[in-house]
Amino acid sequence: DGRAHVPAAFLASLPPDLNDVPETETRKRLFFQAMLPLVLRANQEILNDRRRLWQLHADQRLGRRIAPADRLWLAALAERYRVPADNLALLIRRVDVIPPSLALAQAAEESGWGTSRFARQGNAMFGQWTTADGDGLIPEDRDDDKDHKVRRFDTMYDSVRAYMRNLNTHRAYRELRRARAALRRQGNPLNGASLAQYLHRYSERGEDYVAAIRMMIEVNGLQPLDDARLTTRRHPEA
Repeated sequence: DGRAHVPAAFLASLPPDLNDVPETETRKRLFFQAMLPLVLRANQEILNDRRRLWQLHADQRLGRRIAPADRLWLAALAERYRVPADNLALLIRRVDVIPPSLALAQAAEESGWGTSRFARQGNAMFGQWTTADGDGLIPEDRDDDKDHKVRRFDTMYDSVRAYMRNLNTHRAYRELRRARAALRRQGNPLNGASLAQYLHRYSERGEDYVAAIRMMIEVNGLQPLDDARLTTRRHPEA
């Protein structure tokens, strides 16, 4: 309901017997409980970079000297997000969070609620592809003229970070980043259901995929999770 903080409990992989849980609603709840802390952790990592980036942007506009350590950090960040280091405006547009409702809906859709072979064997929660020589799993229904794989990850968190990096850098999602920046300028909260309309290139299903993601958000009541935060309280060791 948006009032409780999310425990900072991070799973490396989903339980192997998740698919054996007989109650659908229980299985779905367990999936979201496993994924949400990871999404919030990745978003917090991005927000930390974004705050530092905004400070450097302000310093630059005021004519202040940027320290060598900050210049090195900025160069590394720009390389990671595939923009020139001197284009801070474009970098700020890319270094931003993905609404949790959107990330959770895509994870559920792409991984079959964590039951797909790619999720179970490769922690691949978002169905990201890699090249023939990349570290991945070969789809069983891959066409004979294709050689792609579904990218494999050491942990689910690695998968979440790669997914966010994909949306924040790939040219296919330029419209999503522009719409997100417009919401920021207007002082409006980021809305997963609204931004989902710019995911028509994420899947070959196009607009049908967009409709499925929006339905996933609505039916499962994910929109309030866009305001979720990880708890900062320290608990005694068990």
